[in-house]
Amino acid sequence: MRVARGTRWRRGTLAVAAGALPAPAFPEPSLWWWAYAALVPWLLLLRTAGSGRRAAVEGWLGGTGFLLAGHHWLAPNLHVFIVVTAALLGVLWAPWGWLVRRLLAGSPGPGRAVAAVVLVPSAWLMAELVRSWEYLGGPWALLGASQWQVPPALRLASLGGVWLVTVWVVAVNTVSALLVAAPRARVPAAAAAVVCALVPAAAWAWAPLPRPAGSVRVAVVQPGVVAGPEARFDAGERLTRGLAGRGADLVVWGESSVGHDLDARPDLRRRLAALSARVGAPVLVNVDARRSDRPGIFKSSVLIGPGGPTGDRYDKMRLVPFGEYVPARSVLGWATAVGRAAGEDRRRGDAPVVMDAGAVRVGPLVCFESAFPDMSRALVRDGAGVLVAQSATSSFQESWAPGQHASLAALRAAETWRPMVHATLTGVSAVHGPRGEPVGGRLGTDRSGAAVYEVPLASGTSPYVRFGDWVPAAALAALLVSAAVAAAGRARRGSGGVRQEAEPGREPLSRTVPARR
Repeated sequence: MRVARGTRWRRGTLAVAAGALPAPAFPEPSLWWWAYAALVPWLLLLRTAGSGRRAAVEGWLGGTGFLLAGHHWLAPNLHVFIVVTAALLGVLWAPWGWLVRRLLAGSPGPGRAVAAVVLVPSAWLMAELVRSWEYLGGPWALLGASQWQVPPALRLASLGGVWLVTVWVVAVNTVSALLVAAPRARVPAAAAAVVCALVPAAAWAWAPLPRPAGSVRVAVVQPGVVAGPEARFDAGERLTRGLAGRGADLVVWGESSVGHDLDARPDLRRRLAALSARVGAPVLVNVDARRSDRPGIFKSSVLIGPGGPTGDRYDKMRLVPFGEYVPARSVLGWATAVGRAAGEDRRRGDAPVVMDAGAVRVGPLVCFESAFPDMSRALVRDGAGVLVAQSATSSFQESWAPGQHASLAALRAAETWRPMVHATLTGVSAVHGPRGEPVGGRLGTDRSGAAVYEVPLASGTSPYVRFGDWVPAAALAALLVSAAVAAAGRARRGSGGVRQEAEPGREPLSRTVPARR
């Protein structure tokens, strides 16, 4: 059936708006519950699409809206590219839209309802998994990340990472859509709703927990909005001097806290060593500068002791597209003229590093890298007792970005059973314990200062660290099995006769007609 152009435009606009609905659950801590119903309007729209092709288009448009809403604060950096990038990545939700219609259209019975509760979340996860590739922008604003302050959801993260939380949230939305729009499927949907409620409850009651292993005192230095590398260094130095006598075991500065190569600036090395001696603890700084021993600009976490650099150095491995390098610069280099794209590409490090800070072994990550579950998992496998993310969100001070970024520390801590310290120059600095619980107060976007946190340590290996990304593997297996079953069914029908197919949920136009011999 041909749909009027005006109707297509209206539905397309609705799809973009429906895709954007989950976004408020990310920045606003009190709206975590919104994610449980935010996908329902989009699901209901897709199930009424006139064809599978139209559902795929509306899946793409909704995916574009989802990405635009969750990343709109990048507009000053990406400029027009934010729309282009969102539209390109939104294509990942086209198969999801097609599948939603296939399973929910018409009047689905119990079989299709059960399949929808399994396959719709699985297909959503595949879209998020692909767009989480670092060269496509990384895993920022994953749907499961909206649950960073919900203890049962964090317990799920310890079992299967943020991916398990995402699957659970999409399953809850799918069940809600079935209860609203599928009368024939309300009994199995109600049963699925009970299961969805029991999953986090069971995880809360029976999932293994990390074993307490003492504590360590970590100081976070946040200078606030300071213009220029020299002034920034001076502010960090002044705040660190005030930590003398407060019993810190480690002092952490934010990303780009040192704007000069320490090998080329012995005066800065001496000042940092004096700070370490005064405080009685090593200082983890972040150097954003052109190296004297290697070509190019690196962002590096460097541990400083009373005698100077200890030799522990980590070079950032995963860079922010456009912010720290321009993909295919020979083609897209003109982006520097219309936005705040990097004028020169930063260089990448080679491997993760776990540093011995005396009281604890530290696994550093730089800014964007705290969004990647696999990086924190690898550091814990290598022996890190505390994860540290050094960040700077100066460009996005009044946006959603600082709060979104700091919230990731809760997820990484819960996933790995290791506390995480999120230290930033400006924005939101925060600390979360081994279960993802907050430790102490936050240093907000309107504050500069230094705070010392009594950070609880833990031992043991979380199921997610032990077994890795089993949830994406299970989701992919479910999709492949369902595709194989559907293909086998089509093959059987094709060998026995020719069937005129109906729209999902409607009766066939005619019965099977024997094939001509």
